[in-house]
Order: sequence, then structure tokens, then C-alpha cells
Amino acid sequence: MFEILSFETIIAFVTASVVLSLVPGPDNIFVMTNSALKGWKVGFYITIGLCTGLIGHTILVAIGVSVIFQTSLLAFNALKIIGACYLVYLGWLSLQSKELKIGSTESANANKSYFVTGVIMNLTNPKVALFFLVFLPQFVNPINGSVTIQIFQLGFLFILSALFVFSSIAFLGSFLEAYLKKSSAVNKNINNIAALVYFALAINLFFV
Repeated sequence: MFEILSFETIIAFVTASVVLSLVPGPDNIFVMTNSALKGWKVGFYITIGLCTGLIGHTILVAIGVSVIFQTSLLAFNALKIIGACYLVYLGWLSLQSKELKIGSTESANANKSYFVTGVIMNLTNPKVALFFLVFLPQFVNPINGSVTIQIFQLGFLFILSALFVFSSIAFLGSFLEAYLKKSSAVNKNINNIAALVYFALAINLFFV
């Protein structure tokens, strides 16, 4: 029998999810920075990518695979290294790319690449998997039916909450675009700024 979460559980979980999504972290800082430098569409593509990655983490928690990252230091560190190396690679690409004006994107494919970046950033961050593994079960009650179904419901609610918060951040961040356009120094060094953000995220993922 299919069970749905209680209204009280939904309200408590969504409230906690929104608050946690608002806490400054690598994901929302990345969305904010790119929205300010390249426009709200880029921030939105990254947001969709990050939220798509959360689907993967929800599935992993539901089937228990995330326990591996909690119990295996090797698996945890391996995923951190992969994620950090990917971010360093993106930083290197930014340094090698041609001059890009604030607010412009090279093509529709370039926008889609930001979606892929969001997905990979999220899936290669073992801290997100551990967060889901610790956070979601707190709102599960075995008496209410299938634990797996409840995990999927909670994951869906968290994704909707993150989508709302990150989209809002992308929209608000885009208001900085007009100000940054006036700065010739920022325009001239936009790729260097983007690379710095990637490198900082890589360091945060690997060492923090």
C-alpha cells in the first residue's frame, strides 16, 4: 500500500530543507558567482544540474549504497579526488578559454555544459551523499509504510526546496551583472575569476 508523508512531517522537512539550502556553501556560492558573471540563465542551468544530481543521491540513500561512503574511507576519498580533479580541470579550461564578456555565453551547448557541470559537481561530492544519509532518515517513520518510498518522497521534497532556493539565488545574483559589466577590470579577468572559483571549490571539497 502506498503511503504518503504526514502533513506535519512535510512542513517540518521542507522548512528544514529550505533553511539548509540557504546556508552558504559551495553549491549556492557557485550558482551566485556564475549568475553574477554570466547571467541568470547560466545560474539556472547549474541549478537544474545540481538538483538532477540530488536525484542520484536520493536513489543511493534509498538503496543503502551511501553507507559505503560512510564506512569506507577509501571510497570516500576516491570520490573526493575525482570531484576535486574535475573542478581543477574546469578551472584550467577557464584559464585557457578566450576572453568572454560578462553576461554572454558562447552557445546553447555552452549553457548545457553548465547543467552537466552541476550534475557532476553534485554526484562527485561524497559529503552530499553523507548528508542525505544522515538527514533524510530523521523524517522516516517505519510505522507509516515502506521506508524506501518515504526516502524517495523526502528526496523529491528536498530537490523541490533546493530548486526554489537556488533559482532564487540565481535570479538575485544576476542583478550584480549590470554592476560588474561596468567594471573593465572584472570583464578583462572574468575567466581568471571563474578559474579562481573552480580552484577554491576543489580545495574546499578535497581538504574540508
